[in-house]
Amino acid sequence: MGKIMVVDDAAFMRMMLKDILTKGGHQVVGEAENGLVAIQKYAELKPDIVTMDITMPEMEGIEAVKHIKSAHPNAKVIMCSAMGQQAMVVQAIQAGAKDFIVKPFQGDRVLDAINKVLAAP
Repeated sequence: MGKIMVVDDAAFMRMMLKDILTKGGHQVVGEAENGLVAIQKYAELKPDIVTMDITMPEMEGIEAVKHIKSAHPNAKVIMCSAMGQQAMVVQAIQAGAKDFIVKPFQGDRVLDAINKVLAAP
């Protein structure tokens, strides 16, 4: 079971992810609606994993990953992207993301990614 922070500018998407994660036996310890809030909350909550949307106002996900990874090198982040954002996914992995999941979310894929990243050293 992991402690997870969900970052997405759409409340509906955060709710969907929280539902998938809690049904999968994980604990959602916090939420953020943009990258700036995510950076602050990461420092407070120290979650095991962050699910990070790519496209958000204030600060987008890739920039937020860079900030989180520079302050917390062991941070584990899984990016969430809409279909057709392959170039952004590559940038996200280069920025330090461990995996990515594609919207619309499929419960099995989300939990597979979370469990795989939790199990990684």
